[in-house]
Amino acid sequence: MGHQVTVQELEKFTDNFNQNPKNQVVARATQKSGVLAAAYNERVQGELTRVFSTELDTENVTNQRQSGRCWEFATLNILRHNFGKKHNCKNFTFSQSYNFFWDKIERANIFYDNILDTADKPLNSRTVRAILEGAGQDGGHFHMGAALIEKYGVVPSYAMPESFNANNTSALGKALGDKLKKDALVLRKLKQEGKDEEVEKAREQFLGEVYQMTAIAVGEPPKKFDLEYRDNDKKYHLDKDLTPLEFLHKYMGDVDFDDYVVLTNAPDHEYNKLYGLPFADNVEGVCRIKFLNLPMEFLETYAVNQLKDGEAVWFGNDVGIQSDRKAGYLDNNLYKFNELFGVDLTMSKADRLRTGAGSATHAMTLVGVDEDNGHIRQWKVENSWGEQNGDKGFFVMNNDWFKDYVYEVVVHKKYLTSEQLALAEGPITDLPAWDSIA
Repeated sequence: MGHQVTVQELEKFTDNFNQNPKNQVVARATQKSGVLAAAYNERVQGELTRVFSTELDTENVTNQRQSGRCWEFATLNILRHNFGKKHNCKNFTFSQSYNFFWDKIERANIFYDNILDTADKPLNSRTVRAILEGAGQDGGHFHMGAALIEKYGVVPSYAMPESFNANNTSALGKALGDKLKKDALVLRKLKQEGKDEEVEKAREQFLGEVYQMTAIAVGEPPKKFDLEYRDNDKKYHLDKDLTPLEFLHKYMGDVDFDDYVVLTNAPDHEYNKLYGLPFADNVEGVCRIKFLNLPMEFLETYAVNQLKDGEAVWFGNDVGIQSDRKAGYLDNNLYKFNELFGVDLTMSKADRLRTGAGSATHAMTLVGVDEDNGHIRQWKVENSWGEQNGDKGFFVMNNDWFKDYVYEVVVHKKYLTSEQLALAEGPITDLPAWDSIA
């Protein structure tokens, strides 16, 4: 039988609270200004500078607005920095709507695969429920962005501009999610009845309807376009009648996503092991989602090495914790919750993952680092929340926040040890759809 809160206990709690006169002072301040303002540590502003010993030459930032496309923006940011460096055009931008469109089609196809593969499981099984909960969502991982680029290429931002529904994805996501769940019931029933021919006819019809819905909401992607831009020296460039894949291979052919490894720091999982998320893959047969789980010092070291080689770093993190969006601060000492409440709220990284208190909720790009005699002080972060947040869109992150709340970095495999490289190219241990890394 469960414990019932007694009158005696409540009286004891009240007495204990009121015996400390400081509690009333803190309570008045907190109730007046809010928890975040009352817990805010002003000293952070003097500790986080915006000067970095290693810094890439970047200017403009992108804006994902009211969408969950951070993973796509961060992946395209890596590519656009490569284009800018190679072609002397640092402010060139790619169309996020273009790859977003294809993600909706490909993700629906994978969803139908997963539904059919689990048709023998109960509808309320943990696996099927996790698959259904993902229907219509637009969050993702690095390999999902890479898969879309490899299959469909890229286009300049002007070739397929952002639309209202690309910037505000909730309504489209809800409509697609409801449709996919309805389709799931039909496909499961046909599969269970052994009607394989009808399954394929239904799938084709359903995919066509997803295409129709996405085209109405976002617009159809261009098949060809003219590349037109001025470089940093104001020199004019025009290359006509390119397909998205021709553009990718001609102008960024040296970028091979197979050369990059996603390193994760998930201390609730075994280190030195390669994990996969088969239920999160978005394009069949291209760029499986996989992570090499390593201690944190390797993520730090390899990210610094890549920045020093002049290349930005994609990273996944828990941006909603100990962060000031407006000022652009990421510091694990930003809010003094323990001092405010007089309660120890500290949890280890492993325990946050085990309990769901922590997870990778956002993707951004590292474009600078500040070191003092090999000691990492802070990082420069390119976000995708527009120029109104942070310092013209750039955030500054102290290294303790990096250790506590960064879960993934994407680095070139050349930085790995031979043992780590063998692990990264070896067998994958697949994780369930509800795993903490997902």
